Amino acid sequence: MASESQIPPDAQHYLVCGTEGCERNCQFYCNDCHQQMCEQCRDEHQKNKKTNSHDVVPYKQRKRQIPVEKCQIHPTKKMVLLCEECQIPICYKCTATKEHRGHAFTDLEIDFDEKVSLCHEEIAKIRNYFEPTSRDLKKEIAGDVTEIKKIMDVIRTSMKAEAESLKKLVDTVTSDKIKQVDKIEQSLLETLNGQNQKIDVYINYLSDLITTFYSYLSPSNIKQITLALKSESFIIRPIPETSKPVPPVFTAGNFNKEDVTKLLGRITVQNTKPENRKIKPMETASTQLKPTGKQRKQGREKSGVKQTLSLSSSVTKVREYTVPGVDDVYHISLGKSGRLWVSDIDGNLVQTDLQGNQLQKIQTSGLRNEGFHTITQDGDLIYTEKGKKAIYRLTPDNTITEFIKTGNWKPLSIHSSHINGDILVGMMTDKEAEVTRYNKTGTEIQNIQRDNKGQEMYCLPHYVTGNINGDVCVSDYDNAVVVVDKSGQNRFSYTGQGLRFNPFGICTDVLGHILVCGTNSQTVHLLDQDGHFLSLLLTKQQGMVKIYPCSLCTDDENNLWVGQSITNTVTVYKYLQ
Repeated sequence: MASESQIPPDAQHYLVCGTEGCERNCQFYCNDCHQQMCEQCRDEHQKNKKTNSHDVVPYKQRKRQIPVEKCQIHPTKKMVLLCEECQIPICYKCTATKEHRGHAFTDLEIDFDEKVSLCHEEIAKIRNYFEPTSRDLKKEIAGDVTEIKKIMDVIRTSMKAEAESLKKLVDTVTSDKIKQVDKIEQSLLETLNGQNQKIDVYINYLSDLITTFYSYLSPSNIKQITLALKSESFIIRPIPETSKPVPPVFTAGNFNKEDVTKLLGRITVQNTKPENRKIKPMETASTQLKPTGKQRKQGREKSGVKQTLSLSSSVTKVREYTVPGVDDVYHISLGKSGRLWVSDIDGNLVQTDLQGNQLQKIQTSGLRNEGFHTITQDGDLIYTEKGKKAIYRLTPDNTITEFIKTGNWKPLSIHSSHINGDILVGMMTDKEAEVTRYNKTGTEIQNIQRDNKGQEMYCLPHYVTGNINGDVCVSDYDNAVVVVDKSGQNRFSYTGQGLRFNPFGICTDVLGHILVCGTNSQTVHLLDQDGHFLSLLLTKQQGMVKIYPCSLCTDDENNLWVGQSITNTVTVYKYLQ
């Protein structure tokens, strides 16, 4: 139930006829009597000789009755006129005063009705456009608040995981150094212990020598003393040499907070001016208040697509193309116009029409066994140049411009979402790999690299795509299909069905299925959006000859386009019904 603050001030349950004793619905209004009327009372009103000249109109076209207000100069008179020059309401007696002498006057009721109508028009604009549009913005802002909190939580989790990783490294290095100190200590102590034993032997020798000399202290041993003094045994051996140990010196590391900061990841605050939220124009808003019958039908048809489609029991070939200008088909990008872009392992990027005619060709650099191009929401081609560490855009007028610089990262794979326009890029350095999300203007908004435990999720993200639930699906070469949610949290990994799994081309469909090429199994693996294996497509059991699927995409008719790694053939299959 709406609160009182939400009920419009002019709202009521229903309009009732103003004739005494009549409770029928009001449909008409007498501008002279300022009375609400039903159809029957209107007929009687117009038949009455006293009122048959009154202006009776449909209720919505009525003139608003002026609230009764007395003239401040003539308190017994009502204000019924508007002085056009002074623009103030007056009574009839005021027209004769010197302040208004010679001025023009209009019926205050007519002027009031016009201004009231204007006010109601503005009220209608507020209720039908400005207020709902503002509430939509509040919902969008609330969604952004939730999204920002999720992103910040992910950043905090990643920072903590990185710090824990650094702590473990510090502990490992410290442990190794302590072991080194232990060995040095053991060596020094062994040396000192040897010196100590040598001194013990010497002290025993001195003790024995004292005893011998004492035995000579007798007159009867004069002869023995004389002989002893002449012998070398009487010479006291010198004190053995010993040395003081030289302990190691610990030199403390020369580092500060800034050095530690450089070791850890950085938070980049974008200097790009925030993009203004889109506000639908009033004309568009007014037409969208109530959808037409055609719009409702289209909406039902669109919403029913997912409910009526299901996996077919068989896979049917629809058509096949031979693409000129390429030796193989390592990636396919399909535009709205039906034209497709195809690339081969040598970096040739060719556009053809559906008859197989070459329209244009771009030579990119290096070995390109990855999904390095995609079509944006606006119909532009964007593609990566990993050697130049940049992403380029080709507009419909065939102008190529640098779109995004990726810094120290080599961009491998790319995907533009046709849902929200976000751009996903699989990138790597010599030691790390990640997926970076950009908005459609090229502003970096998210980095996806580690899981909840701080472990690296990617080795070589050479194909990337998005799913209808916001998941990011990566084909990681010689590893697995790695899927994270839109906040970057790891959901699952798929590693194939027994054989060694080398995933290549990957795409999703309108049902949220994930389709990925398994080059070793020479087939297409079909998963649901939660990573559960459903089936293998394009197998011998399905009547397919031996093929080597390498690249995939789906079209608006829910067909699967498959490019091969050993021929320049693109084949279209129907696998949904």
